[in-house]
Amino acid sequence: MTPLPGALGGSELVTWRLDHAMFAATWDSGEGAYRVGGRWNTRGVRAVYCSVDPATAILEVAVHKGFKALDTVPHVLTAVTIAEPSRVHVVEPASVPDPNWLRPGIPGAGQQAFGAELLAQYRFVMIPSAVSTRSWNLIFVATAAAGAYVVRSQEPFALDTRLHPPPTS
Repeated sequence: MTPLPGALGGSELVTWRLDHAMFAATWDSGEGAYRVGGRWNTRGVRAVYCSVDPATAILEVAVHKGFKALDTVPHVLTAVTIAEPSRVHVVEPASVPDPNWLRPGIPGAGQQAFGAELLAQYRFVMIPSAVSTRSWNLIFVATAAAGAYVVRSQEPFALDTRLHPPPTS
């Protein structure tokens, strides 16, 4: 279960990531972001993208791979506890230089440079999700955040098959 937020008695910051099962052991390598860049990092930065709830983590992967891949290729859902939530830098939407960066679309060089600078300054960066605009993503570079997070669990992911139904005749 997703831990309760602090206002409801929870005391932990847990983030979630969905990966192809073959990459479960290296979920925090940042390899994909390193090779091609990401929404908030330039190529060459080993950024690790997580979400503050599992549903957003699923949508973040589905927007790139589609529900068919999530239904037919084994994936693993990883939950990670952040040791000191007070050290997470929160990027409020109003502080993003270009509000269009928070919308779906291909990231530009300015957006990637902005995110890379944040990742160079802070151990963890919390920023709004573009695919689920009322939710948050947490981004970090594993080498910079070493010892500040712990894997809480890893479990096989099963897509609700209603999201990839059989074709109708």
